[in-house]
Amino acid sequence: MPLSEHEQRMLEQIESALYAEDPKFASTVRGGRLRSATGRRRLQAAGLFLLGLVLLVAGIALPFKPGNFPVISLIGFLVMFGAGMLLLLGGSALGHGAKAMEGHPSAGGAAGKGKQRKSGGFSSRMEDRFRRRFDQGN
Repeated sequence: MPLSEHEQRMLEQIESALYAEDPKFASTVRGGRLRSATGRRRLQAAGLFLLGLVLLVAGIALPFKPGNFPVISLIGFLVMFGAGMLLLLGGSALGHGAKAMEGHPSAGGAAGKGKQRKSGGFSSRMEDRFRRRFDQGN
């Protein structure tokens, strides 16, 4: 259900006030914490996970255990854990937040109008559509 013009203006005022008051917090909230992984990021995470799995099994199978502790297995587990974190967290949050602030009208005057971002996911496209509708309504 679309918002009425009054609700859209109120939302824009609230958003502008939030960006003016605390732009760092606003970009953090807008960007979200977890991002969907790209195809390349998924392949990297899968490769690291497999490497970690091989190290985990090799650490148990190989006779190299200083202090009777499978150090190689521990390294394998840490690599697997890192691959999972890489997959969940995606790319750098700082770069994404700066891109989000770039296109916002209150962040740089009219710099964001008429300029579309070439990369982005579903939520970025929806935000761009919302902005275009709002700009056309005024």
